[in-house]
Amino acid sequence: MVYSSRNIHVSEGGFLLILELIKSVIYGIVEGITEWLPVSSTGHLILLKDIMPMKVSEDFWNLFLVVIQLGAIIAVIVYFWNKIWPFNTKVKNKPFIRYDVMNLWLKIIVACLPAAVIGVLLDDWVDAHLYNSVTVSIMLIAVGIAFIVIETKNKGKTPRVTNLRDLSYTDALIIGLFQVVAALLPGTSRSGSTIIGGLLIGVERTVAAEFTFFLAIPVMAGASLLKLIKFGLHFTGGELLILFIASAAAFAVSLACIKFLMGYVKKHDFKIFGYYRVILGIIVLIYFAIAH
Repeated sequence: MVYSSRNIHVSEGGFLLILELIKSVIYGIVEGITEWLPVSSTGHLILLKDIMPMKVSEDFWNLFLVVIQLGAIIAVIVYFWNKIWPFNTKVKNKPFIRYDVMNLWLKIIVACLPAAVIGVLLDDWVDAHLYNSVTVSIMLIAVGIAFIVIETKNKGKTPRVTNLRDLSYTDALIIGLFQVVAALLPGTSRSGSTIIGGLLIGVERTVAAEFTFFLAIPVMAGASLLKLIKFGLHFTGGELLILFIASAAAFAVSLACIKFLMGYVKKHDFKIFGYYRVILGIIVLIYFAIAH
């Protein structure tokens, strides 16, 4: 059988697309695991790019890095639906509006404000100057040390806030200010920085983790919307497929990770994640010092 050069070209193009789709699944799995564990999902994705780069444009990569998180957000909504839906549609004898949940959403909005303002103002500058392996490595180590120190200091202490109802608006704002660090410095971990903020002001570990999950919904959705507006809707079919598959993988893995973390923090502290971050940060610094 004789193959034309056009057929060979098409076959090669199809193979390359399949290869990129396989990579997108791997990226989605990494996103799903690292988004909710306090180890920095963006940091891991940036590092993965150096090891296994995707053959996409730089603009699409910057979009992909953020929009892939939509799958993880949907996992949070699905997992915590009964805790975050503010309307009662099941129990007849109770009010239609769940005021405790509405109050929780007001606290979430307050906590979102600092990162929303900073994110809009400095998004392009952060992309241009801080999305690199050195920044990621340094922040992996710094936040890892912070986890170890804070958990050691808090050992044996009784938390001041033991449920979401007792979390004040001031507490929410302080936690939101810690999230600004993650917005500016890749490798910090959004969940890591907010959990550290919660622990520092006396919020119980499980409550801090839950509030971090809820806070992620508007923050990550807003970040994704901002990237989509800047990028526009000029996607190729291959780019849309890559985004969809990566987000689907992130969704599936996120469900399992959220369940794991909520069970883990009831019995353990965050030190193990601190040690992991420090070790990984050191390894990455050494790797890039040798490779570059």
